[in-house]
Formats: sequence, structure tokens, C-alpha cells
Amino acid sequence: MTLTTSYTTLTLEDRITGALVGAAVGDALGGPVEGYTPEQIVERHGGRVHGVVGPWHGDDWRTARPIAPYHKGDGHVTDDTLMTHALIRVYEKVRDHLDAYAVADHLVPDLIGHPRWIPELEAEAIPLHRIFLAEKWIVARLHYGHVDPREAGTGNIVNCGAAMYMAPVGLVNAANPAAAYAEALEVAAPHQSSYGREAAGVFAAAVAAACAPNATATSVVETCLTLAKDGTHAAIEAVAETASAHTDFESALAPLRAAIAPFDTVGPDYRAPSLGARRPSRLHAIEELPIALGMLLVADGDYRTAVLGAVNYGRDCDSIATMAGALAGALRGEAPIPAAWPKQIAEASRLDLHAPARALTEVTREVYEKDRTRQSTHHKAFEALTR
Repeated sequence: MTLTTSYTTLTLEDRITGALVGAAVGDALGGPVEGYTPEQIVERHGGRVHGVVGPWHGDDWRTARPIAPYHKGDGHVTDDTLMTHALIRVYEKVRDHLDAYAVADHLVPDLIGHPRWIPELEAEAIPLHRIFLAEKWIVARLHYGHVDPREAGTGNIVNCGAAMYMAPVGLVNAANPAAAYAEALEVAAPHQSSYGREAAGVFAAAVAAACAPNATATSVVETCLTLAKDGTHAAIEAVAETASAHTDFESALAPLRAAIAPFDTVGPDYRAPSLGARRPSRLHAIEELPIALGMLLVADGDYRTAVLGAVNYGRDCDSIATMAGALAGALRGEAPIPAAWPKQIAEASRLDLHAPARALTEVTREVYEKDRTRQSTHHKAFEALTR
């Protein structure tokens, strides 16, 4: 049996585990170099990053950037993983497809009412104390502002905040990208608008597409292009075309950045966004999803290459690597992930990286059975209408 054939026989649990463990590992590897350029990363680390590294500012991590006093590095996951796991807990409670009201009724209380170990704070705290400003928006709008959940995302900065934790939506809709896209747009509504919300839908669709038995990196991107709209579609198309000319991430770093630049509102200096940064637009796209898809293509689905490419790209690389890791993990399962990485990250972050996967697999099977019943009921009703 060839490796390609073996990937087609992966079980649902294999793909869910690969996606969620893969996402967490990518997140932890990318965290300590987030916000910097590939050149700065090489200078700081004496070369490319090939595994877990320490904080950018060493022991001064608490005070070097006061607006974000987080211990990024040493195997700590960031808010990408915290939010992903929080969304899985919502699925565990609802045990069905989610909507914007599930975010208001379950995700918000989870963020503000249940202290958990927060690796980057090295303390137990409510997740609200770690998630960043664009994610705190959800709590401010829903819990304090009592805004209609389906409208609450309007007015927030447009970024990758909702997309970064949408892998569970794609997994619950495994092998059904259109359904994943629609559900993610609904789930993201309290958090994001414009191309930020669109990216959440397309990323969920990509994860669902990666779960299909015969999926490849190319088929995942092609599926995204059938669903993506406006600037998101154009950005993915441009990045994919550029990625097709590369087979290693080193040569792809600068060309991929050049390909996404016309669609990215942040501008060349990630730490000093342009005046038009993160504003609603039909012409633009977040940077993270197209680059993650591009790295998946460069790697031809290989986990290590895709994630390290995402990490060494810099800028918002924890989220890029989270997405690339989820996609590569859904395509090929957990086995290709270097075993030392999840072990080290689980220990450093004090997290069981496999428990969320087991829980979501169980929920996904339940949701599928409910869908079958609903489809059967609809089929019978429609047949009666057309006799």
C-alpha cells in the first residue's frame, strides 16, 4: 500500500485528531516569532525556526510589549488554541450544529465564567484575560451590549480572529465543505464582518474538504475557490498561482508575501498597520488564510514543511501555522507530525491535546446521525409534495 493510498483510509477520528493536534502545534511553534519578518527571525534565532523556541525577548517577556504581556514560546499555545478548544466545548454542550446564538449562550459564558490554566500567563485565569482585543469584542458586544448575535461582529476590526478557531466547524461538517462554510459564517457573525467573516467560512470549508478520503492540497484549494467571494477569492487565487511554482518554503517566503500584499490591508510593517488596515472591504482579504493555503500547496500537504513554512513567514505566523497545521493534519492525520512537538507542547501548556479531538469526534458522529434523520424527514415530506 502506498502512502497516498493509506491517507485515504484514515478514519474520522484520525483526521479530527490530526487537525486539532496539528493546529495546536502550529500555534505554539509560531507564537514566539509572531509579528516579525523572515529576516528578523533569522537574525534572532541564527537561522530558520525548526521547532520549539523561547520568547523573542527572553526573560523580559512580561514587560517588553506591555500591551501583550504574554509568555509566547517554550511550547506555549496562544489564544488560537484556547479559542478552538472553547468552541469545541460549545459543541459538547449543544451536540448539534451551532449558530450565532450558541456563541452568545455558551461561548461567552465559557470565556468569562470558567477559570482555566492559561499557558502564556503562567496562571489560572478566565480566558477573557488572555484573548486579545478583537476577541474581547465578543464579550463586550454580547454580554454587556446585548447586541443581536448575528449583528455583533459589525464594527470590530476585520482580521483573522474568527477564522483562527473555525477548524471545529469544518470537522463537524467533515467532507461537506458547503455546509461548513455556511455554519462558520453563522458562528463567526458575533465576532467578525466583511472579509474576516468570509475567511472564517472559507477556512472551515477547507478543513471539511481536507477530511474527504481522496483529498489533496490542490483539491482543498480548488474547493475554497468554489466558495470564496470577492477579495478572499482573488487573494487565494493569486497566492495559489504563486505557490505552484515552489516546492520548498524557503524560496516561497518572499513571493508569497508579494502575492498577498495587494489584498492585505495591514501593510509592510506588521507592528505599524496602515491607515486603512482592518477595515471592511470587498476588495481585500486577511493575509493568514491564503498564506496557509499557499504553504499547504508548497508542501504538497506535508505537515512539517507546511507548518515550518508558515512559522518562518513571520507576521501573524501563529495563526497562519494554526491554519496550515489544521489543514495538513486533516489531510494526513497525526502520524506525520514529529512526535516530540505535541509531547513538548502538551507538557509546557499543561493541556491534553487529544481530549478535545476525542470529544469532537463523538459529537461529530452524533450530529451526522441527526442530519441523516433530518434529511430523511425532509425527503419524505418532499416526496409527498411531488406525488
